[in-house]
Amino acid sequence: MEKRQYHKEMDAVIAAIPQGEVPRLLLHSCCGPCSTAVLEQLTPYFEIVLFYYNPNIAPEEEFYRRLETQKQVIADVPHPYPITLLAPPYDDAPFWEAVRGAEDTPEMGERCERCIAQRMREAAIAAKANGCALFTTTLTVSPHKNAPYINACGEEIAGEYDVKYLPSDFKKRGGYARSVALSAEYDLYRQDYCGCPMSLREADERRAARELKQKNNVNS
Repeated sequence: MEKRQYHKEMDAVIAAIPQGEVPRLLLHSCCGPCSTAVLEQLTPYFEIVLFYYNPNIAPEEEFYRRLETQKQVIADVPHPYPITLLAPPYDDAPFWEAVRGAEDTPEMGERCERCIAQRMREAAIAAKANGCALFTTTLTVSPHKNAPYINACGEEIAGEYDVKYLPSDFKKRGGYARSVALSAEYDLYRQDYCGCPMSLREADERRAARELKQKNNVNS
């Protein structure tokens, strides 16, 4: 089976927008830095409802730090049409419910898939409630995320809620590198872990290993 080119499928959807129309699109955003390059691609064609919904993020202080960065992005990144921010208050219960029984599975495994599916479902619900023609997510800008799974998940959930899903692979055409460059340009806080307590623990372990290696190199 030929590998799907999600970024080209997105191009086709955008090209089919009738001249003069500006559809409303709900964009689930995992964080401000990831949203930079995505907004740059989407804002010329859509009125964006940006849905900052991430119950996986821990601790609570980190959730709100990332939210402030998201607000900074909306304020600083040029956009010809309005961007509306939807940011439900911190509540990690939906995350723990979603990953119950898969807490100890590795990153990019079942735990991550359940977490992504839970957030995508809430994005579809929010898109329907806010009169959006389509919804999508910034998650595909990351080289550490499984774009085929994310797109399959979005398409399946879209059918359940009678809302259209915009296929994407935002890391294509240099999207991830562009997000890094824009984050530096706007002096954004960039986190070094995905968000959940497990990914924080794994990041701490990687950091400790690097520090130990550096110490051993100095002493050798």
